[in-house]
Amino acid sequence: MIRVCLADDQALIRSGLRALLGLFEGIEVVAEASDGAETVDAVLSTTPDVLLLDVRMPRLNGVQVINALAARDALPPTLLLTTFEDDAALVGGVRAGARGFLLKGVSAETLVEGIRTVASGGRFLYAPLSSGAIQPMADASWRDDAFEMPEALTARERDVLKLLTSGISNSQIAAALNLGEGTVRNHVSNIFSKLGVADRTKAVLVALHKQLV
Repeated sequence: MIRVCLADDQALIRSGLRALLGLFEGIEVVAEASDGAETVDAVLSTTPDVLLLDVRMPRLNGVQVINALAARDALPPTLLLTTFEDDAALVGGVRAGARGFLLKGVSAETLVEGIRTVASGGRFLYAPLSSGAIQPMADASWRDDAFEMPEALTARERDVLKLLTSGISNSQIAAALNLGEGTVRNHVSNIFSKLGVADRTKAVLVALHKQLV
């Protein structure tokens, strides 16, 4: 049985999700929360197997909830839910420790697949990026120009990519690696070329999906 905590500030959304998940065997909703602070308390008191977490809630938003639970070493596998087509929320949530990301408009089957995937230790990133239609990240077509099999990165490019995923600037990467900023820009350009992407956000998404960092 997969024990789930539902966190959303809209009671109608929570009741709908609870009713929906009740149709599937092997999933049980054990707690609900209407804001971020309540979510932290609910997780600490019920220790669910999966947290379904709204990205935008009062008091603490989704990323802040993840950070608060991680600081207590109490973060369960977490699926972020949103109605917004928000690349920044996806990247920020995954950086913070979320195992997945879904739009609230996905099918019941996709939602349950996501729950089961993260409960078993996997990632389930399923959301539209601003450049394209909804596709599961397991399918490389989520980004038309991203390569299914990226060209191998050098050790230094991996170092740069790892720092890119933390959201820091080129100048900060240069300082961290004791490199010139121009050298870092060249590495970033090479990374984009090898991954088949055109910007930092998509580079981070590919890196996380392909487990390059």
